[in-house]
Amino acid sequence: MSWNLLRRTGASVQEVARLVAEERPDLLLMQEATREIDQLPGLIGGYYARHPLPDRIHGLACWSPRPFSTEPRSVHLPPGTLIRRLSQLVDIGAFTVANVHLSHGQVLNRRQLRHIATYLPRRAAVLGDYNLVGPVLLPGFRDVGPRQPTHRMADMVPLRIDRCLVRGLACASARVLPNRSSDHHPIAVWLTPAQGGAESARS
Repeated sequence: MSWNLLRRTGASVQEVARLVAEERPDLLLMQEATREIDQLPGLIGGYYARHPLPDRIHGLACWSPRPFSTEPRSVHLPPGTLIRRLSQLVDIGAFTVANVHLSHGQVLNRRQLRHIATYLPRRAAVLGDYNLVGPVLLPGFRDVGPRQPTHRMADMVPLRIDRCLVRGLACASARVLPNRSSDHHPIAVWLTPAQGGAESARS
């Protein structure tokens, strides 16, 4: 599952906890997560990591009910003119998931995706806020995320910018969840290794 929380004026940690209780994901990825979200394990248990963006109050965070295979880590992305961005890499055993909040520039965000792909193993997923319009065209990856809009630009123009790309994985289901206090809808996907693997993850 992935959700852009909209930092200060968006979803509260209590709302995030309620979403986890309702959906019971194996992995929750969050974008624009502030220090308030650090309270999440105290409310619902589980395992958590947050990586703030350089010089920003918000960043990328992840939560799981089970221990991570290795400590989540961050990689720096090709920078834009205003914001230096990261990707958070989460190893869940059967595959690796990259948590992203990409730049708005349509050339730059595709370049950032290609950079992220160089850090990922054969079985991997890239979830999050892509800020991307139109096809992605990342070699070796398929767009399996829900096709419905996930965000309204200026509260008017519906856009599908929260996405999921996979390599070496199959997607059993993909849903846009009801909106809450953020300007983005959460998305949920159910992924499994494509070549007969028994393990799966609701992300």
